[in-house]
Amino acid sequence: MDTLPDAREAEVSLSPEELAILREQYQLEDPKPRPQTKFNYAWALVRSRARTDQEDGIKLLHEIYRDLPSRRRECLYYIALGEYKLGNYKNARKYNETLLQLETRNTQALSLRQLIDEKVKSEGLVGMAIVGAAIAAFGALTFSLMKKGDR
Repeated sequence: MDTLPDAREAEVSLSPEELAILREQYQLEDPKPRPQTKFNYAWALVRSRARTDQEDGIKLLHEIYRDLPSRRRECLYYIALGEYKLGNYKNARKYNETLLQLETRNTQALSLRQLIDEKVKSEGLVGMAIVGAAIAAFGALTFSLMKKGDR
C-alpha cells in the first residue's frame, strides 16, 4: 500500500451493513483468513464507534504486524490511529514515532503527530482547568468556614 489515509478517516465509521460484510468475509476464511481480508476487517473495526470493536481491530493489526513483515509499515500507522481514537495518546505516539523513524517525511504520520500533540495539549489544559477550579472551590470553602469560625 503506497499511501496511507488521512488520520481523520478513522473517525468515519462504516455502516453496520458494510461492517457485517467484512466480518462475514473474515469468518468465512477463518481460521486462516487472507492477510488483506484480515486487514480490511481490522481497519473497519478501528473505524467503528464501539470501543470493543476498536480494541479488537488493534489486536488484529498487531497480529498482522507480527506475522507479515511486509505489512509492518502500514500496521504501525493503523495501530497508531486506533490508539489515538481510543485516547491512548502515549501508545499512539509510540507507534507513530516508530513509523516516522523509518519514514521521516511521511505526511500522514506527520499529520497524525500533530493531531496527537494537539489532543494531549488540549486535554492537559482541560485537566489543569479542572485542578484550578477544584483548588479555587476548596479555597472559597475554607475561607467561608474560617469566616463562620470568627463569629
